[in-house]
Amino acid sequence: MSGPRALVGRRVRLRPPMESDLPVLTRWFVDPELVAPFDRFAYDAPEALAASIRGAPAEPGSLAPRYVIEPLAGGAPVGCVGHYVAHPVLAILDVWYLIGDPAARGQGYGSEAVALLVDELFATTAYERVGATCDVANLASSKLLERLGFRREGTYRAGLHHHAAWHEVAVYGITRPEWAARARS
Repeated sequence: MSGPRALVGRRVRLRPPMESDLPVLTRWFVDPELVAPFDRFAYDAPEALAASIRGAPAEPGSLAPRYVIEPLAGGAPVGCVGHYVAHPVLAILDVWYLIGDPAARGQGYGSEAVALLVDELFATTAYERVGATCDVANLASSKLLERLGFRREGTYRAGLHHHAAWHEVAVYGITRPEWAARARS
């Protein structure tokens, strides 16, 4: 597997997924209790997940993990992040994130990983806005985005179907100038 360069922060390193990551990534993505509380759940066979990860660098719309999150202190990966072109016409680039190790949640790994990813996207693309979406009931995700300076721009009503019901989805975004101002403060 190949992909983007590694990104290093104060506490985490983001690196492209490797073949050796497939067992843990598969375990996270096939666990409905991990993925499904705030997102749709669809079982992807391990081979299909591996193929989508391998193909992600060449596919702007891919929802596959683009980076694995590793604590700099060592140990196993704790999560993954990605980005995708969210609309075929509009200049909308969205990020997503998953802390797959429940013991690693609430420790700031997700915030740092998303910040590193957004830094990289603004440094390497011409997009003027980076966005994200989350189920309105996912308060941890909303707080992560707001802590990083993303603003809630609206709500998709009945935008996501999971657990046999339609859910509202919060739409967040941050512009290049807003991100730069955040970094200066």
